Amino acid sequence: MGERGRRRIPASVIWAALLVVVAAPIAAAALSSQLAWRDPIYIGAGFAGVVAMSLLLLQPLLAGGYLPDLSVRRRRRVHRWVGAGLVAAVVVHVGGLWITSPPDVLDALLFRAPTFFSVWGVIAMWAVFGAALFALLLRRLHLRWWAWRLCHTSLAAITVVGSVVHAVLIEGTMETISKVLLCALVLAATAKVLVDLRVWTTETRRKKQD
Repeated sequence: MGERGRRRIPASVIWAALLVVVAAPIAAAALSSQLAWRDPIYIGAGFAGVVAMSLLLLQPLLAGGYLPDLSVRRRRRVHRWVGAGLVAAVVVHVGGLWITSPPDVLDALLFRAPTFFSVWGVIAMWAVFGAALFALLLRRLHLRWWAWRLCHTSLAAITVVGSVVHAVLIEGTMETISKVLLCALVLAATAKVLVDLRVWTTETRRKKQD
């Protein structure tokens, strides 16, 4: 959607729609019949994964400046906080699963698990940790801006693809329609920001990004 298209839509409508898209999968998961008789730690780990998927939608929207009424400085600050929340959600997700079933998590981390979705989940986990580490070491790495951006966004893209495949393959508490819609939006938003920001080039930051 172009700048003119965004201006035609009231900011309140955009934020309301985003809230619905982010909250719907979480609410649907809370009503899932598969939660019955589950261990509380297992349920918490599952919900952390759902929250992580919802947060994943916010990151490209913030990076690309697609959300209204946010200055560049505030957008970057929110992007960092959402990134920290995403890492925390992944840690809770994996940590909770480890508490409930250490052998399964160990097999997944060592890529020995028989379930294909676990492979993509582990790939996404390490990618999100790598993207967060690059964000923390932005000034210490002394990389050119375009090189740092390429590394950070590449890891973010791997996170998105791995997380989407992981979520789609799992037959769990997430309701199918809301899950597929959320995953599709995450992929679309990520693809758009990668194209709009031209992360594969050696160009410096555009003036509107400064």
